[in-house]
Amino acid sequence: MQIPQDKKIYFSSDNHLGAPTMVESMPREKIFVKWLDTIKDDAHTIFLLGDLFDFWFEYRTVVPKGFVRTLGKLAELRDSGIQIYFFVGNHDLWMNDYFETELNIPVFHKPMEFVFNEKTFFIGHGDGKGPGDKGYKRMKKVFINPVSKWFFRWLHPDIGVRVAQHLSVKNKLISGDDDKEFLGEEKEWLAQYSKRKLENKHYDFFVFGHRHLPMEIKIADNSTYFNLGDWINHFTYGVFDGEKFELKEFTSR
Repeated sequence: MQIPQDKKIYFSSDNHLGAPTMVESMPREKIFVKWLDTIKDDAHTIFLLGDLFDFWFEYRTVVPKGFVRTLGKLAELRDSGIQIYFFVGNHDLWMNDYFETELNIPVFHKPMEFVFNEKTFFIGHGDGKGPGDKGYKRMKKVFINPVSKWFFRWLHPDIGVRVAQHLSVKNKLISGDDDKEFLGEEKEWLAQYSKRKLENKHYDFFVFGHRHLPMEIKIADNSTYFNLGDWINHFTYGVFDGEKFELKEFTSR
């Protein structure tokens, strides 16, 4: 895909809207919506790399209450012609087709390859990739098991959502709060994962979320791993102008 000279591609991850409570996350949601407003004039494509919500589960006729400002703004941008892609994270991995049917936003459950202006991207949320993280990897297998989802679906939403929100905030395996410190370039497991991917195919950019830390690590002469940070402490995002990729902080808040 060729990006027009006056357009850009934007990347965002880890808003965790609804955490620790709906009231406390509301200011962050308004900041995020403000950011979406600032980029709408030159955005060609927007990538949302997971954990937009701190919890999300789609019953057949019910979705979690709240987030109307975000959903409305995404609908507006998509209706205006801006392409938006959503990658599920470990907090919203139970997303099915709501975004696709209501907002016309494709939803991906695993990392994907994209090519923009002859630059190759490998993009995803990043959970469960690379060495380590074994506790979460085991837990994820339980979460995505169809039997587990079937049993959870039979809980009344008032009960199911309350239980899930409690676990999301309290359980470090789910929340990812057990490791928010920079581990060093040689120990960052998503950087290691990216290096191994290069053994089979070249990518100019690896772009992930999940770690909650903005990072730029050169993993080869012509390949760089980026982590987008979050919208809780850092308010950072990525932008590709057709030639270079940069991490930026949203300061107009």
